[in-house]
Amino acid sequence: MSIRAPRKGENYELSVDLNSEYRDKRKDAIKRVIASMTVGKDVSGLFPDVLKNMQTEDLEQKKLVYLYLMNYAKTQPELVILAVNTFVKDSEDPNPLVRALSIRTMGCLRAERIIDYLCDPLNRALRDENPYVRKTAALCVAKLYDLKPSLVIDNGFLSRLHEMIADSNPMVVANTIAALTDIHKIASAAHPPLPSSDPAIFNITPHILNKILIALNECTEWGRVAVLNALSRYTTQDEKESEHICERVVPQFQHVNGSVVLAAVKVIMIHMRGIRREDFTKQLVRKMAPPLVTLLSSPPEVQWVALRNVNLLLQKRPDLLSNEMRVFFCKYNDPLYVKVEKLDIMVRLANDNNVDALLSELKEYASEVDVDFVRKSIKAIGQTAISIESSAERCVNVLLDLIGTRISYVVQEAVVVMKDIFRKYPSTYEGVIPTLCANLEELDEPEAKASLIWIIGEYAEKIDNADDLLGIFVDTFTEESYQVQLQTLTAVVKLFLKKPDSSQGIVQRVLETATKDCDSPDVRDRAYIYWRLLSTDPGAAKAVVLAHRPPISIPRTTVSPVLLEELLGEISSLASVYHKPAETFIGHGRIGAEAVQRKGAELSDDHAFAQKAFRTVVAGQQAENLLDLDDAPAQEEPSGLAATRILPSTPATASFLSGASANPLDDLVSIFGGMSASSVHAGAGGGTDFDGVSIGDRALSDSSDTMSPPLGSVGSGSGSGFVGLPSPTGQKPQEDLLGLF
Repeated sequence: MSIRAPRKGENYELSVDLNSEYRDKRKDAIKRVIASMTVGKDVSGLFPDVLKNMQTEDLEQKKLVYLYLMNYAKTQPELVILAVNTFVKDSEDPNPLVRALSIRTMGCLRAERIIDYLCDPLNRALRDENPYVRKTAALCVAKLYDLKPSLVIDNGFLSRLHEMIADSNPMVVANTIAALTDIHKIASAAHPPLPSSDPAIFNITPHILNKILIALNECTEWGRVAVLNALSRYTTQDEKESEHICERVVPQFQHVNGSVVLAAVKVIMIHMRGIRREDFTKQLVRKMAPPLVTLLSSPPEVQWVALRNVNLLLQKRPDLLSNEMRVFFCKYNDPLYVKVEKLDIMVRLANDNNVDALLSELKEYASEVDVDFVRKSIKAIGQTAISIESSAERCVNVLLDLIGTRISYVVQEAVVVMKDIFRKYPSTYEGVIPTLCANLEELDEPEAKASLIWIIGEYAEKIDNADDLLGIFVDTFTEESYQVQLQTLTAVVKLFLKKPDSSQGIVQRVLETATKDCDSPDVRDRAYIYWRLLSTDPGAAKAVVLAHRPPISIPRTTVSPVLLEELLGEISSLASVYHKPAETFIGHGRIGAEAVQRKGAELSDDHAFAQKAFRTVVAGQQAENLLDLDDAPAQEEPSGLAATRILPSTPATASFLSGASANPLDDLVSIFGGMSASSVHAGAGGGTDFDGVSIGDRALSDSSDTMSPPLGSVGSGSGSGFVGLPSPTGQKPQEDLLGLF
């Protein structure tokens, strides 16, 4: 007895309406199916019912059915074959829209069973008298090549595409160029690589160049983008040809579509490399500026894309927008991501002529309510001071005005910026140091604290109460972040080297705290290095800690010159927006849902792998030595895996296998019959022998003549006048850096 599905629910009602005898009711049901499909509901069960409505004279209904087929062809591949007859019939329909619709839909289905039936209709469509059908068929060839390249080559579709480049209709030419370009990309990525003579490799010849240049001005906007991308791939024969291409492409700067403008800019930037005439190059650069400025009146998303590309162009051609600083001033309603890009570009465009207007604008931005934007504005003031030396004093005055506001995040960012200005112009703006030190209590961020500590250490000899200021940070040394600890340590050592008489106590205190109570190995290592230097050779300590540092500068480019040239050839693509090569974020680097699930399964198998490894080792105890080729059985001790000693009855074995081990290293060592990791560390202090190697102070004492330098007073034999520091070897062996070895 069969059980029938319940006669209720939305899908059942749709199924009834799809099989209705009334045409309007069927069409309304199809619309409701598409609406459900759009919002994510599963209506794949209605596939046979929808399929029955394909054969209709109503073009709107046919489009809706085709849309449904494209969406569910993958889930119902065995039913798609039922639609082939209708597709073939529609490909011979008198209406060119129906013919093109059938070809487009068959190309989008991507079902293996339907591919072979596509060849004859596609062959007819490529030679159709209507250009709309021909341009649709050209793109269908590229889709078919992606599915089955051999079928495209065997049926001569590629050679037909090459013939269609000379088509009289510019849209057919544009779509043909787009299809050949897509096929070229697929063929170029093939392994092994195809020879250049292969028909799938699209080589643009001078004859093809003339054809696509003629079609350029008559295409639609997206056809122009395809043609311009093809032009960017063309390798010119000489300088005259480069100039000719640039002259033909320049009118595209006036197009209303930003994608066309950026594609034209890309072509110009590529072919300018082959032009040696300076006057012609300057003329092209001058014509490039207005369309780029026009893009800034677009919606915020388009603005941001344009700004990212402008940033790249300015790194190559700094004079491109040298007179257009004001168009990059931020508006009150600009999103943060647009404002940040504008700030970066304004700093790049800054020069002696416009720096006053820039500083006035940046000072205004520093009073905004958006904290991130305020910080970046203050940072831009510092970048301007570093890049334009004549404006440094004006920038410092603006920063002092901002510090006077006593707003916490403004003061902290200004201190960070002042540190960079001191590094660029040492001993120039020392008069602002008292103002910075007076705002010590305002600082609560690690970077700001570290910057002020660096300033105090660098100018310790000119700050009377430097030891008191640094003492504040020494008192809270263990509570500070690692960045602040490192700067405090270095600043105190600088203070000691510059004022040895008054700072011995503070340097002793910070070194002891850093070596005994600090968690960071970087801080401890640096403290030990400083301690050794100060104890043995003060001259070397001065040479290391007080060494001359070259002034900093802002690089003109954010990417390498080679990468910059590559990105300029990718303008108007994601590569130029991300400022990264395309291979870093597409292709092999993609991680899909299947890969994520596979990775999760691998992680869940870790415990199983641990158990398997343990069982392998256990089985190895009974394994014979396969390399023992003697006839007589060996009486020696087993070697290799068979020699591994395992204590299967220990609690560590159980905890290791169960995954409940608190210290897997100790358990693993104890399973194999050795000492625990903690006992090894304990032996480091007590001089325990481990496999004949002495660990601890016995080994260190035997080699103290070679490993440890003689530690006396700092000033002994050097005449430097430094007060002696005790050696760190006076600590317990466990706390000595060398005692760890």
